[in-house]
Amino acid sequence: MKPTVVAAAPFLHDRHDRHDRLDALRGVAIVWMAAFHFCFDLSYLRFITEDFYRDPFWTVQRTCIVSLFLFCAGLGQAVAVKQRQTWPRFWRRWAQVAACALLVSAGSAFMFPRSWISFGVLHGIALMLLICRASAGWGRWLWPLGLVAIALPWLVQHPFFDTRLTNWVGLVTRKPVTEDYVPLLPWLGVMWWGLAAGLWTLGRRPRWLTGTLARPLAPLAALGRWSLAFYMLHQPVLLGLLLAWRTLANAGAGA
Repeated sequence: MKPTVVAAAPFLHDRHDRHDRLDALRGVAIVWMAAFHFCFDLSYLRFITEDFYRDPFWTVQRTCIVSLFLFCAGLGQAVAVKQRQTWPRFWRRWAQVAACALLVSAGSAFMFPRSWISFGVLHGIALMLLICRASAGWGRWLWPLGLVAIALPWLVQHPFFDTRLTNWVGLVTRKPVTEDYVPLLPWLGVMWWGLAAGLWTLGRRPRWLTGTLARPLAPLAALGRWSLAFYMLHQPVLLGLLLAWRTLANAGAGA
């Protein structure tokens, strides 16, 4: 399953409120994601032959990319809490994520009718952000709760959770046939850990997040500020360019 991933851009506010170091970390995840998706598209269009669904080289990368994005989303929620983000702003940003999740489902149903995305990373982030917002005051309990969330799918599985209506929980006996799957469990644990780490850092070592960013990393920070827009646009652009390349190559071969 390819990682259709997005960072915590829906929660990191106006430019003067942002932390460049967090944006740069998200930018690293975006570059990694784009490179991964480019390779996936090459395989999908049969320029190369790779197994993105079973080869550990790709599946482990997917896990790392999604983990980094969700950890950044948790860090972003910690920043929002510390900056006393209002509920209206929260709901406005959350609605953007939810709307994009619906667009991803619709687009994937068109391209992959048998494996369309019913609960991918944007769907997961939309739900997990609600939970993180409600649990931000739990403090140090977020660490053990995150561990429980990560461990639970390894300990509990039931066929009840194998349907499209219930697999969003994550306690499945088998992975669903879908192009992206980021259920509540275990991924809520990663975001909880990001939230806990962000709250601790802003309370004890704020300069780790608020300090000056090295100038060579500025492009990554700029990219990290637009993660949601980048996510929604990069695949159509990549696929369009590759399809144009293939068309030109075929035309040249037939000339």
